[in-house]
Amino acid sequence: QVQVVESGGGLVQPGGSLRLSCAASGSIFRKYDIGWYRQTPEKQRELVAAITSGTNTNYVDSVKGRFTISRDNAKNTVYLQMNSLKPEDTAVYYCNVKLGALTYWGQGTQVTVSS
Repeated sequence: QVQVVESGGGLVQPGGSLRLSCAASGSIFRKYDIGWYRQTPEKQRELVAAITSGTNTNYVDSVKGRFTISRDNAKNTVYLQMNSLKPEDTAVYYCNVKLGALTYWGQGTQVTVSS
């Protein structure tokens, strides 16, 4: 069982920045593929950014150039740096950890972009 814990959400004004953290347990963290998803009451959960064990990354078009995903295997943590935030980025952000056929979710962290 892998424990996944997100942190770093909050309220920020449009144009501001936040950094989300996803901490996952396990001695083989370096082998996890990890993704950040977000969900609102009006939309299905969507993949925002992902990073593989080999540090390949991909992003949904709407966040390219604004969000950056990175990982620190020594700290068992993946980060999502979010810049130039827009009201439409408001959502609950979830971290997903994949190891082979196994997948684990965190509890989510709320991001609200509003003036």
